[in-house]
Amino acid sequence: MSPTAPYTLVGIARPKPERAAELRELLLSFVEPTRAEEGCLEYHFHEDRDEPGVFVFYEAWRSKEDLDAHLALPHLQDFWQRRMEYLERDLEIRWLTMHSPYEPRR
Repeated sequence: MSPTAPYTLVGIARPKPERAAELRELLLSFVEPTRAEEGCLEYHFHEDRDEPGVFVFYEAWRSKEDLDAHLALPHLQDFWQRRMEYLERDLEIRWLTMHSPYEPRR
């Protein structure tokens, strides 16, 4: 694993059915400010085509330190503390090692 490779992850959120629309809007509200953060290379929010209401996000960060700074922001700390109000089960997060060449846009 290269220490200079982007720090990437994929997360899956399975909301309680009655909270899915609310969680979708909340997670969408994170996209623009996250993309503007220092060190954010990619940030994408998806909904599973085969399982509507299951949300998937992909993040690529310049470094673990940049990701840690992102996760320390007040709105994300608040979400982390309250996430189980929205979710049927906890977030599934897969930490990835990027092997393909990558040219960051910034």
